[in-house]
Amino acid sequence: MPANPFDLLEQDQPAIGSVFCAPGFYENLSNADYHAGEGISKSGLDLIAHCPSSLPWSKEAPVDDQKLKAMDFGSALHCLLLEPHNFNSEFIIAPDFNRRTNEGRTQWEAFQQEHDDKIIMTADEWRQLQIMQGSVMAHPTARWIFEQAGINEASIYWTDDETGELCRIRPDRILTNHHIIVDVKKVEGMDRLEKHVEEFRYHVQDAMYSEGYEKHFGVRPQFLFLAVSSSVSAGRYMVDVVELPDDWKQRGHELYRENLETYHRCRVEDDWLHIRSLERPAWAIRQDERRLS
Repeated sequence: MPANPFDLLEQDQPAIGSVFCAPGFYENLSNADYHAGEGISKSGLDLIAHCPSSLPWSKEAPVDDQKLKAMDFGSALHCLLLEPHNFNSEFIIAPDFNRRTNEGRTQWEAFQQEHDDKIIMTADEWRQLQIMQGSVMAHPTARWIFEQAGINEASIYWTDDETGELCRIRPDRILTNHHIIVDVKKVEGMDRLEKHVEEFRYHVQDAMYSEGYEKHFGVRPQFLFLAVSSSVSAGRYMVDVVELPDDWKQRGHELYRENLETYHRCRVEDDWLHIRSLERPAWAIRQDERRLS
């Protein structure tokens, strides 16, 4: 293996098909092709963990595009930080129409129709995004991450040794001279970051992404989360760069393997008929205990 395996990327990229990507590193695979392709991703394993029936449901259920606004803002922040050259082709900032008037509503509707191929951001959202971007670059460690040689939004595919399943990941940023993976997270206040790790299973992402990187490059990477708060504290959007402790990483690895085994079993047996068992909330149990005491 060379001192820096990224030196061989140009001659090590398999051909990209419309549906299937062979195990390998894909620097120019579009986000749409990645999500439409074969293989199990971390988001797919999240659905498996909830209930295996949720995975085929996610591929067939209709989407209410009008309810994706919060996701659009997170996507816009990712694009501005990681792919700023694509921002104007994917997003557009709307003029400040006065939609309380008939004329303003008419102008707004015409603007939507004219730019129906892009995600429309308000002027206030654009102002907030710019401040958040500036906040990231004001943080010494976060700025260092973007100053290093790196590759953004690349995809790695590999075949899992135990299950034989095709797995895929798409790291936000890879620092090619340091074997570091960085994932950008928008959080609802930095005091909720630990809760977000558990709720959105960031520790499972850490495990799966680290394994995929090691399978391809032969090096276990350092995995960092670059967290950006979407809520204001003293007029600022707080930024932090964090790493999970070993015990949290280990739990993430256990869940990753458990979910992958479940996915493999369901796929091989073509068994997607599952009923999820609910667990009684801890607060309800405590309430009963207080009544009986």
